Amino acid sequence: MNGKLKVLLVDDHAVVREGYRRLLERSSQIEVVGEAADAASAYQAFAEHTPDVVVMDISLPGVSGIEATRRLLARRPEARILIFSIHDEAVFALRALEAGARGYLTKASAPDTLVDAVEIVAQGKSYIGADVARTLALARAPESSDAARSLSARELEVLRLIVQGYSLRAIAEKLGLTAKTVANHQSSIKQKLGAETGAQLVRLAVMHGLVGDELSPLPGREGH
Repeated sequence: MNGKLKVLLVDDHAVVREGYRRLLERSSQIEVVGEAADAASAYQAFAEHTPDVVVMDISLPGVSGIEATRRLLARRPEARILIFSIHDEAVFALRALEAGARGYLTKASAPDTLVDAVEIVAQGKSYIGADVARTLALARAPESSDAARSLSARELEVLRLIVQGYSLRAIAEKLGLTAKTVANHQSSIKQKLGAETGAQLVRLAVMHGLVGDELSPLPGREGH
């Protein structure tokens, strides 16, 4: 036993994991003991390596990182999970914390922040990145809570990409899903938010605070 903090990296991009590994292992206190590209392999790696901290992305193929967090904690309550994601909307952070994550950090954070977050979460404390903390403080919780809670974590990801103007096929490729599955998610989202067209969906998503106001559909791609 070398006394270092053992970390498991969960991200579906090998190049990204390599970057995180190099960043974390700059610290003499941290050792990356395993990597995983999806929820199933994350659980296997956790069982094999018993890491002190799991650094979990949200956008995983198949089961999302938030659902993976929930399932991992259901089986291994002692797991300490730090969500490290591109998503900076309050609703994603809230979902992650409700699932049991000890921390939430966006990939826009300064590199050294990841090291600090891992060390703090390893102590059993909570860590929320400064940008996410601001977003949570400014979140329009009263008007958005019902709509936000009605959508699953995966539906929120699909909605975010729809608002950004991605086609259903492109969304399927990004999330590692079939086009049919994405279409089903879109139908469910529209039903839950009461939207009939893509344009209505975008307006309702922004109005309810489910995505950032800076996100708008690309010209000619709102008719999904």
